[in-house]
Amino acid sequence: MKKTLTALLLCLLASSALALEPGERLAPWTLLDQYDQPYTLDNQLQVLLVARDMDGAKLLDAALQGKPKGYLEQRQAIFLADISRMPSLIGKLFALPKMRDYNYRVLLDRDARIAPRYAAGEGEVVWLQLKDGRLEQKRVFTEAGDLARALEAPGR
Repeated sequence: MKKTLTALLLCLLASSALALEPGERLAPWTLLDQYDQPYTLDNQLQVLLVARDMDGAKLLDAALQGKPKGYLEQRQAIFLADISRMPSLIGKLFALPKMRDYNYRVLLDRDARIAPRYAAGEGEVVWLQLKDGRLEQKRVFTEAGDLARALEAPGR
C-alpha cells in the first residue's frame, strides 16, 4: 500500500511539473487534419482549443453550431482533438467521414503525442490563449454556451 501511494504521488508530481505555465512557449508540433493536410503550430495562432475525448469534441461542435465556415480561422483559433483512444477501424469508417462534414478544421492527435501536454479533462475543452507562441491564459469549458460566448467576445 505504501509503495502504491508513493508511486501515485510521484506520478502526480511529474505530471504537474509538465503542466504548461503562463509565459511558457508551446513546443512546436505538426499534425494532420481530417483531410490529411498538415498544420504546424506557429506564432500567429491566438487560441488553441483542445479536447481529449468525444464529449469534449461534441461540446466544441455544439458551440460552433450555425457558425460559418472559417469561423475559427477568422479568430486565429484551431481545434485539436485527441483521437488516440478511438479504434482505428471506427475512426476510418465513421468518425473521419463525419469530421469531413464539419465546417471547421480538426487537428487529429492519433497517438496522444500532443494533446496530453495541455491537460484537458473528460468532457472538457481547454482554451489556451496564446501570444507569439507563448501561453497567456488557460481556461476550461464544460458548457457549449459558455464556449460559444467566449469565442464571440471581442479580444477574448
